[in-house]
Amino acid sequence: MFDFRKIRLSDREEVVKRLSISDFRGCEYSFANNFAWHRLNDSVVCIHGDFYILMGFDSGVPYVIFPVGVRKDDDGKKRIIALFDELEEHFASMGHKLMICSVSEEDIPWLKDVYGDRVSFEYDRGNSDYIYKAQDLIEFAGKRFHGKRNHVKRFMDNNWSFEAMTSDSIDECVLFAAEFYNSSEDESRSAAIEQFAIHNFLMNFDELELKGGILRVDGKIVGMTIGEQLNSDTFVVHIEKARSDINGAYPMLCQQFARLNAADLRYINREEDMGIEGLRKSKMSYHPEFLLNKYVAIFK
Repeated sequence: MFDFRKIRLSDREEVVKRLSISDFRGCEYSFANNFAWHRLNDSVVCIHGDFYILMGFDSGVPYVIFPVGVRKDDDGKKRIIALFDELEEHFASMGHKLMICSVSEEDIPWLKDVYGDRVSFEYDRGNSDYIYKAQDLIEFAGKRFHGKRNHVKRFMDNNWSFEAMTSDSIDECVLFAAEFYNSSEDESRSAAIEQFAIHNFLMNFDELELKGGILRVDGKIVGMTIGEQLNSDTFVVHIEKARSDINGAYPMLCQQFARLNAADLRYINREEDMGIEGLRKSKMSYHPEFLLNKYVAIFK
């Protein structure tokens, strides 16, 4: 039996323990992300034995993120299959077929061996993560980053500074986030939920053990960013907001934050583009090392 409910801050210890065992690189495998964005798809969570399971709803249709809590050795795979059997029954009780999101390319072959034609896989390009070499974003070296270096150079003509976000600067960041949202012409539900998520990140900054960066010009915030170490070799950037009217603010914020937090890590995950063309173009301009491709498994 599954006891799905809204995520709570008090769940963090048990969830992080399970996330650490699986050591996945996808941005959805972050307690902070799950907690901050829970309104996006009305998500609920469940601690089921050794597993942590997140369920969301897409236009009323339920799905789960590929569960975490065991390693994918032979024993772990057997336990995952047993869990999927239980989840199939649970979904059937809701009148739906089991749907599992964030399935990795590496998982597809062994799942096909188990389920054959009972399961189909659909590529989820809009939710696939952009993974960058940490040193690429720290250095902006080589011809590929000539444009980024030029923008950074122009930004440096300002009276600028960069600092780590602390609990003392949270109120100022909340105000910047509100001003950023109010200056936007985007009145969509997703924009409002993003603002809610940013507020969650900021209001629970210390409890979620997040890292943040603040970019200033003449002492005033012109950009802020929030992230955390995601797994053993990857830092993830959850939020990045900067004044678009200030040339170079975004690449400078990206570079300074990478230097502050990812110097000893291999990769930086800058999350997905959600199928938004402008966001895709922006993420590609930083030259990802690879896309962390994700698939949806649909049970028949």
